[in-house]
Order: sequence, then C-alpha cells, then structure tokens
Amino acid sequence: MIPRLPSDAETAPLHAAFCAELRARGFAGDLSLSRADRTVLATDNSIYQLTPQAVAFPRDRDDLVRIARLLSEDRFAQMRIAPRGGGTGTNGQSLTDGLVVDLSRHMNRILAIDPQTRTVRVEAGVVKDQLNAALKPHGLFFAPELSTSNRATIGGMIATDASGQGSCLYGKTRDHVRALTTILSDGTVWHSEPLDAAGLAAVQARDDRAGAIHREIDQIQRENAALIAERFPPLNRCLTGYDLAHLRRADGLFDLNAVLCGSEGTLGFLAEATLAVLPLPSHAALVVLRYAGFDAALRDARALADLAPASIETVDSTVLALAQGDPVWDGVAAFFPEDAGERARGVNLVEFVGDSEAAVAGALARLTAMLDAAGPATGRRGYTVARGEAEIGRIWTMRKKAVGLLGNRTGEARPVAFVEDTAVPPENLADFIAAFRAVLDGHCLDYGMFGHVDAGVLHVRPAIDMKAPGAERLVRAVTEEVVALTQRYGGLLWGEHGKGVRSEFSPRFFGPLYPALQAVKAAFDPRNQFNPGKIAAPDGGALLTIDGVPTKGSHDRAIPAALRAAYDEALHCNGNGACYSWDPDEAMCPSWKGTRARRHSPKGRAQLMREWLRRLAAQGIDPLAEARALRARPGWLAFPARLAATLRRGDDDFSHEVHEAMAGCLACKSCTGLCPIKVDVPTFRAKFLELYHSRYLRPLRHHAIAALEPLAPWLARAPRLVNAATRLGAGRAVGLVHAPTLSGLDLGREMARRGVALAEADVLARLSPAERRSHVVVVQDAFTSHYDTPVLLALLDLLIGLRIRPWLAPFRPNGKPLHVHGFLGRFARVAARNAESLGRLAATGVPLIGLDPSMTLSYRSEYKQALPGRDLPQVRLVQEWLAARLDPRAADPDGEPYWLLPHCTERATAQAAVAAWVHVFRSLGLPLAVLPSGCCGMAGTYGHEAENRATSERIYGLSWARPVASMGRTGRLLADGYSCRSQAKLIDGVRLPHPVEILRDHLAATIPAPRLRQAAH
Repeated sequence: MIPRLPSDAETAPLHAAFCAELRARGFAGDLSLSRADRTVLATDNSIYQLTPQAVAFPRDRDDLVRIARLLSEDRFAQMRIAPRGGGTGTNGQSLTDGLVVDLSRHMNRILAIDPQTRTVRVEAGVVKDQLNAALKPHGLFFAPELSTSNRATIGGMIATDASGQGSCLYGKTRDHVRALTTILSDGTVWHSEPLDAAGLAAVQARDDRAGAIHREIDQIQRENAALIAERFPPLNRCLTGYDLAHLRRADGLFDLNAVLCGSEGTLGFLAEATLAVLPLPSHAALVVLRYAGFDAALRDARALADLAPASIETVDSTVLALAQGDPVWDGVAAFFPEDAGERARGVNLVEFVGDSEAAVAGALARLTAMLDAAGPATGRRGYTVARGEAEIGRIWTMRKKAVGLLGNRTGEARPVAFVEDTAVPPENLADFIAAFRAVLDGHCLDYGMFGHVDAGVLHVRPAIDMKAPGAERLVRAVTEEVVALTQRYGGLLWGEHGKGVRSEFSPRFFGPLYPALQAVKAAFDPRNQFNPGKIAAPDGGALLTIDGVPTKGSHDRAIPAALRAAYDEALHCNGNGACYSWDPDEAMCPSWKGTRARRHSPKGRAQLMREWLRRLAAQGIDPLAEARALRARPGWLAFPARLAATLRRGDDDFSHEVHEAMAGCLACKSCTGLCPIKVDVPTFRAKFLELYHSRYLRPLRHHAIAALEPLAPWLARAPRLVNAATRLGAGRAVGLVHAPTLSGLDLGREMARRGVALAEADVLARLSPAERRSHVVVVQDAFTSHYDTPVLLALLDLLIGLRIRPWLAPFRPNGKPLHVHGFLGRFARVAARNAESLGRLAATGVPLIGLDPSMTLSYRSEYKQALPGRDLPQVRLVQEWLAARLDPRAADPDGEPYWLLPHCTERATAQAAVAAWVHVFRSLGLPLAVLPSGCCGMAGTYGHEAENRATSERIYGLSWARPVASMGRTGRLLADGYSCRSQAKLIDGVRLPHPVEILRDHLAATIPAPRLRQAAH
C-alpha cells in the first residue's frame, strides 16, 4: 500500500489573504490554491519549473481591474503576478512563484468582426486558430503565423510580439495591432492607439498613471533617440521588449503599442486587442526543394528570396527523419521522395500566394524555370510542387510539428529550448549556423534545426539530458558562446520567442541604453509587481538568470532512474502543449476541451505524475515494487487497511488531487498518436489507478465494469430480463447511467443460419493455402457481439457476399475495460489467455480481423505492454484487411457520398485504417468522405459513469453534435465505433450505421461481386 502524501508546500499567507480579499471584492472568475493547478502551471514550453502560490482565472476585464487595484494597496506590495495565455512560451515568460493570472480559461471571446474595415476585436485569451476559423467565412485571416497556432493566444502573441512563417511578407504581430486595452498597475483601464501631437498632449495632461506613463515614455524616447537608433538592429525580427525604436511611427504618430507589444506581461494586463486582418489569399503553391546537405539549403535561400516568395522555411534531416516516424508523414510522404535511394539532407519549403491563379503560376514558373535550368547546382537534388489548400496544409502541419517531433527522439538527451530563436541578417545566416554547429559539436551535442531562413531565424535545439548533474552548467556554457556568436554576426539572441529568463543578457545587448528600459519598466510598474525579473528590472531590482531558475530536470533528478524509465510515457513530456489544441474537430484532448482545466490534459497529467513520483521517492517508496507486491497477494488481505484509509479519505493526500485529474481522462489514446512526444496518458493513468486503489477502495462501478465482459455471454441468455432491469436503472445503484441494452438476438442461431462456425485451430490447419486465402476469422468483442449484434451479422453477410468464408473466434474477454480502470494484474492474465487462444488460430495462417476500433487496436498497444517479449497474434481491423484484398477503381465513384465519423482512437493511432475505409468504399463503387471530428465523449464506459456524464455530453456538443444534427437522419452518416454510435443514439436519438452495414446492403444489389486480389493476406 502506498502511503499518504501530505502537501509539502501550502500557499503563503500573503497570497491566501490576497485571494480571499479578491473574492470578497466580487472577483467573478475562478481562484485556485490547489497543489494540482499550481503544479500544472509551474511549467510552460521551456526547461524551467517555478511553482506559483496561487492561480487566478479572471472572467472579464473587471476581474483584471480588481486584481490590479488590490495589488496597488500597500499591504500587498510584496505580491508578484505573471499573466499567462496558452503557456507556449519557451523561456519561462509566464512562470512565477507568485500569482499566475491565466486569461485563457474565460477571457476567450471574439467580441467583434468588421469585414468592411478589416478589423477584429478580441479578448486576450482567444486562440490564433480560433480567430482565423471565425474570420474564414468572411474571407479574412490574422496573418502572423506560428507553429503553436492551435493553442497560442492572441494575448501571448502580443506579449512576445510573435512572428514566424511569412514574416517577411506579413511582418510581426505589432504590425497588425490597431489598439490595445490594458489594465495598468493602479487599475486604470487604458485604451491605447496611435496619437497625434494634440492627442498626446491631452493624455500627458492627465494626473493619473496613464498620463505619467505617456510623459515619461515620450521623454525617454526623445532623450535617447540616437542610442535607440544605434542599439536596435535593422532586422526583420527587430528586438522584442520595449520597442522604443517604433514608438514614433513613420507618419509621426506616437504609438504606445510599440512598447506594449513584446512586453511579456511586465507592464500591465492586456485585456483586449483590436487587430487588422487581411484577405485570405485565394491561390497558393508550395515548392518542396530537396538538398544534399543542410548547409546547401541555407546558402541557397538568398537566391530563392530574390523571387519574392511569401515565405521560405527550412528543415534539416534530423527533423525530417523524426517526421517519417509520425502519423503526419502519411499525408506528405509523396512530396519528399528519395533521390537515387537517398533521403534529403535538408529541404526548403518555398510558398507563393496571390489573389489570382495567374500571379501564383507566374511566380512558380519563374522558380521552376530557374531550378530546371540550374540542375543539381548548389547542392539541389530535386523538387515537388504542392497545390491547393489541402496539400499545402498537410505540409505546413508537418513543419509546425517540427518542435514537438524533435522532442520524440529516443534516449534521455532530448532537444530543449534555450538558444532556439537566434536572428541574424539573412546574408549572414549560413556562416552563423556553421559557427553555431561548431559550438554544439564542440560540446558533443546532437541537435535539430528548422526555421525561417528568409528572415535569418533558425530554431536550434541541442539535445541535453536535463536530469543529468551539470546540465544547468552546460546550458550556461552553450548560451554564453551563442550570445557571443550572435553579436559577432550582427544578430540577436531573442529573435522570435521573447526574453523571459534570458533577460539577463539585456544589459549586454543594450549597453548604455539599458537604463532607458529600466525607466520604462518603472513608469508602468513602479513597485515591480508585474512579471518581475524579465526584460528590465528597475533600479534595485534583479533580472532572472538562465541558471538561477529551477528546471524541470532538477525536479526529475529526485526520481530514481529505474522509476523514470518505467514511467517514461509521462517523464518525457516536454511541455510543447499540442494537447491544448483549440480545434474541436481534432481528437486531442477531449477532457481538456470539455473542462478547460489544464490539469485535465496530457501535459497536465504528465506533470502531476512527475510530481507524484517525486513525492513517493522522497518517502523512499518504490511504486514498481508496490505494484509487484499488489499483484502477488490476494486483494482481500489488504481490505481492512484500505477500508480504514478510505474512511479517512478527507485527510490531506496529494494522491487525491492526482486522482481527480486521472479519473477525468477518457482513455481515448489520442495523446498516444497525436502528441509529438507520444505522451501516453492511458498507460500511466492505469499504473496510477492500480496503486491509488491499493490504498483506497474502488467505487462499485469499477467492479461492475470489470465484470461486464466475462458476464456478457451469460447475460445474453436472458436478454428480456436483463434489459428490463437495465431500463429500470439497475446501474444507477453503482454509479452507471444510460447503460446499453442487449440486442436480444441469438448469435448462435444467426451463425447457424449463415453457415458460420466457431473457429477451431485444428480445423483451420487442415485448409490448403489456396483455401486460406478465402477464409478469415472474426475476433469477437463483447460490445458488438452482444449489444450491437446486427453489426456483427452485417460483417458476416458482407464477407459471405465477397465469397469469403468467415469464422467466428470463440468469445474471450479482451480485457480493455480492466486496463482502463487500472486492474493491471487481472488485465495481464486475461490478455495472456486471450493471446494464447488467438495465437493458436493465427498459427494456422488464416487472418484474424476485428470490428470495433478501440477493442481491436488494444492488441497492438495494451497487449504489447502487458505481455512484453510475447509473439502476439496480428488482429487487423476489417477495413485494413479488405483494403489489402480489394482492387481499387481507377475513377472516382459517382453519386452522393457517404460520410464517416471514425472512432477517435482509430483516427489518432491508426490513420491508415481510417483511409482504408475510403479505399474499400471506392473499390465497391461508393464515394466516402471522412469528416473532421473530435471525440464523441463516450469513450467506452466513460460516458456511462454518472460523474462523467455532463462532461461527456459537453464533449459531444463540441464536435459530433453538428454533423449528427445535419446529416444523422439521412442514413449516409456512418460511425465505426460502438461507443460513438451509442452516444449519438443517446443524445440525438439517431442510429448511425456502421460502414459494413452500408457495404453489405450495397453488395446485395451488386452482381457480380467485385474482383478480389489473389495476393497474400
């Protein structure tokens, strides 16, 4: 039994008092002092970890005013705050040991869109892709691009003056800011926009904080004009943080927004922004240019830039190799062919956009003519061209995943961000990178590189084991050398991702101008309460240093190496935050989208698991040994101790907070497929639940769910009685709701009617090789066989219609529900028995196929983990097997298409299987399109558990509700997941057909049957 883990860091009295007073004054948002929220918000996308004392989630601008006014009172003079958006910063910009003010949970409304003036007004917590999705119907978009666009907030973009791909054409975020609403340090709500001389004089005449700021900033700029011109380099990326160089616009207007953009939350709270938006380019083309070496790609960029493309992005061979192991590669592989059997050692992605096809075609023709005429010059190998939104979008998605993909390399040393956004004049980039690589090679470091070669910005991430002693000294050594390099080549250390803890180098870069930046900080924040230690510190204040802030690695060092290895599915999370995706039609992560609580995300759960393991290690507890002991003894022996602990459940125990986050996971496995790092929450969640319930008794519903599979065949013998009890709500007594009813069909009788028998290994073994090609074994799952029997029968009919003889594997529990709820010892035993039984059938050479995606895919994942080293039987999804056998048609099928909503586990972890449905339908002459969709919210038994039902329905409403409402009753909207079909029927009263039912019906009217390949199965 694991011990109780009491909290070891209670909120400081000052912060507790601040939060109490804030609530008393009408704060309408959420306030959290919980260790779980504080642990999760202790990290961002950097190497650092700094635990806040409390977290505030303001609901609106008035809540920000309440915070600022309370901060300005003398009794709270020592309070420190840090605003936070999407938490995607790579340099600790939003980390603090004070109060985190998270604007993303509630302040995420798009307030106004004006297509005539091409402006939009938004709250700070709006996500960039969320904004562009709202603008798209108007033919508009917010131009600054960044790889984290599906989770980065507008407030965060303004705070770092973000820019990325396409910046040479579209500029930085500040170039699109028209007005900002900021809550100043005294609670003043200030609306800033460019001012002429009269307007500036009027503001300067005010006797409040706003007036003082405008007087002092104007004076600072005038007195230091020469130094500003000298110290701010003329780069595309300029210099983020108090941009005095652009305070005076070319037209003479005074624009305070130049200083606010890039200020990283150090000058006040950004509440709202009015932004300029642009017409969406109607045409685009993307050239993928391959090279024999990365240096050749860098040096070729200048010639390519002369053709004035919208952007030139570069990717090295390290990133390309990692992409090839990710599901994203399936959609882009054709654009990256090998040359004479060799993969590209570097690529440039050159995009042209325009408002007419002729303009794009002309620019593309000039480039291709130059490439064709030069041949394999300057290291070029060849090129491909992508056209249209879909093709180009897939390639840019791959490029956007580069950051995360780098973190998915094997080994303990992983690429980390600390010198990842240097900027130099583009003409110096190749020489600068050559020197940069020499620095890294001198420290024997591996690395990956990608970035905006047209702007002179390259993202370089050295691979360092941050858990190793001395890692912080290595970060210091490399950083110092890179700082010197950037200065030698006329560049900047911080070209794109802000300063954060790297602010210590501000005095070195700004030299005699640094006191002016200190004066800016003092004008806005005289008590140094807003994100102190970053960009500039007032007199007497200190800047943060790169080795003076605790790192995630320093915390993880306290976890023994063997334990880290056993929980590597959590420990390698690098904080990239892909699981925070805003897109409701993306599978990852449904619990985050349904709750908007970051602890209910893969990143949040991984961080909690790390902290939980650290606390166990601090008490000398080995959870691996605890798990082994738990599985070796009868459960009833520990019952008295577990009962006693459960009765004292109100005691302080950090495990309770971890459990709350783990219990909210749907175990949909979207993280295992879509997270670039492949953080696997269902796996470490199951390990946690096993140990948590070694101390605390399980709820009765866990035992009911665990018993369902083995009981299902027995329940099916009395369907009327069982269904009557179900309809009367028998499940509610143990916390289950909307329990499904049995189909009521006698499966044995239906099999006999079709001449289908139970598979026996000795009978199958007597088949000739030719016979085996027309035989297949259908592996049963409890839910389809007993609760959705017509779908299983439709599959049997389809196979018979295709002149394939189906066999039904004798039913055995799959064990998936056991794994989901952490019955890992029982799951291993069930999996071993089932694998042995299926293995005997597979050994005959007759293929095995499964129908339900979640259950079938468990043979590839959970079974491998539970039975390491075993030769496991291959069980393919039915569409995978059929796609390999059916000849595709040359022409697209005619007629009204069918639409598929795939199971989210299948979409995330077996994308080729989703595409296989399209292939199968096409082979049978039917058009099928796969709809973008997220999770349905049911996820096996999750949506049947009473405490989850509200969240389950909320998740359904985010994505599935729309297509089901518009197409669900047409008979042409399909779903291949049993739980998905159940959810649609429960909420909308619509039965969505399974694809095999459509194929069966179509085939019944098709004579002759389609021709089968004679290839091996």
